[in-house]
Amino acid sequence: MNKKKKINAILKRRAKKVSDRLKISNKPRYISKAERAQTAETVETEA
Repeated sequence: MNKKKKINAILKRRAKKVSDRLKISNKPRYISKAERAQTAETVETEA
């Protein structure tokens, strides 16, 4: 692999990592079983 191709590959890889970090995910945040139980409990006590 020549020097120019190697440098371009490295720069592309870095750019991809940066864009992946900035991408906003549509996936909802994980809520643990204990947290869900706690929120359900607070909703029941308020209602």
